[in-house]
Amino acid sequence: MSTTVDRGPAPAPRTVRPLVGVFGAMAISLTGTRVSAIALPWFVLATTGSATMTGLVAFVEMTPYVLVKALTGPMIDRLGPRVVSWTTDAVSAVAAGLIPLLHGVGALPFWLLLVMVGVVGGVRGPGDLAKEVMVPEAADRARIPLERATGLAGVTERLASTVGPAVGGGLIALLGPMAGLTVNAAAFALGSLVIAFALPAGMGRAAAAPEPAAEGAPGEKVGYWQMFREGFTFLRSEPLMLTVIVMIGITNLLDAGFMTVLIPLWAKESGGGPAAIGLSGSAWGIAAVAGSLVAAAVAHRLPRRTVFFAGFLLCGAPRFLVLALDAPMGVVLAVFAVGGFGAGFLNPILGAITFERVPRHLLGRVGALGDSLAWAGIPLGGLLAGSAAALTGLLPVLLAFGGLYLATTTLAGLRPEWREMDRSRGRGAVAGSVPPSTVGAESAAGEPVGSAAR
Repeated sequence: MSTTVDRGPAPAPRTVRPLVGVFGAMAISLTGTRVSAIALPWFVLATTGSATMTGLVAFVEMTPYVLVKALTGPMIDRLGPRVVSWTTDAVSAVAAGLIPLLHGVGALPFWLLLVMVGVVGGVRGPGDLAKEVMVPEAADRARIPLERATGLAGVTERLASTVGPAVGGGLIALLGPMAGLTVNAAAFALGSLVIAFALPAGMGRAAAAPEPAAEGAPGEKVGYWQMFREGFTFLRSEPLMLTVIVMIGITNLLDAGFMTVLIPLWAKESGGGPAAIGLSGSAWGIAAVAGSLVAAAVAHRLPRRTVFFAGFLLCGAPRFLVLALDAPMGVVLAVFAVGGFGAGFLNPILGAITFERVPRHLLGRVGALGDSLAWAGIPLGGLLAGSAAALTGLLPVLLAFGGLYLATTTLAGLRPEWREMDRSRGRGAVAGSVPPSTVGAESAAGEPVGSAAR
């Protein structure tokens, strides 16, 4: 008489389709956003001639982005990131498409432009986060280490940052800024379709939480504010993550002013125009892709803290200084390329820290709060840079922003929490995650959190 050993359910077959789908949607929507990031400020600057109004548009876009993103973490966990991603991208496509349409018929006053920009910003926040939340599930299905998936997500983002400025600069130079905004709307629409129809059935569902008393009795529906509070309580208990958020929040504020106001002003005053914006952005992006590829291959073997602060040293203050010195275009491109390479290592490290510390069922809540706090200064960056440039001129603002960037990224490294970067390596994602054996022997969890300099 023979006996049959029950080995449990067979593991799901390995498939890279989820990774391709998620990264494809990220690449499409991010490329459109990067095109818009050049087209929109240039349109406002060219039509109004005001650095302050250019900064105001950036403020109106990013304020809803940050606020809505902070509050939609529980919604992503409850509805599932897939539904949130494709619906928000569809709304973004409509709102972004109305801008060139209304401008074409002469019905786009400045206040209505601000409304459309605010709508796009408000729905883009949860849409971006929802795609990021699906990265670990896609990595599990492909059976690759999460830290490697983080690196590939960084490559995707950096490719978008390369193609977007190049396409944006070329389109604006040839056809005007409204062409770039049309591309942005089309990218949102295509990204929505990819998430809705190209991913495998069952992917991106609502998170399944464990059943301790803190989560309520089995079968009992946890309220929105209780879910929000759980995410906040967890984040408050993580000193390293809080320290990272504060540092990234300051650098993001400075980066926002640099990208939305100072770069366009430099391009206008130097005579380089939108082509100079596109060239510098492409130099940054190509090098950042290279850095992200290296990070995807070897980041899990490198000392995180050393690489992290070295990357910031390369990608931060030198950009401001080279523009302040009115250096030749070749020197500007070289400095941007070196900075981009350093920046390519940042998000994989930040993502690895996130997934090693945050339970899967809390990813939406903690990610939304962490990203929103880290991005809180972005709406103010454009306003601050635009107002300061209007009062003092471009040169003093470049020097002041560069000095603040250098101080932030060097002094912050003296805090003791940073030692946890390497101590926690290999700990793996906590409660609610997949056992390490399903994602590879070298697994160290990770995902871009959207909070590094982009």
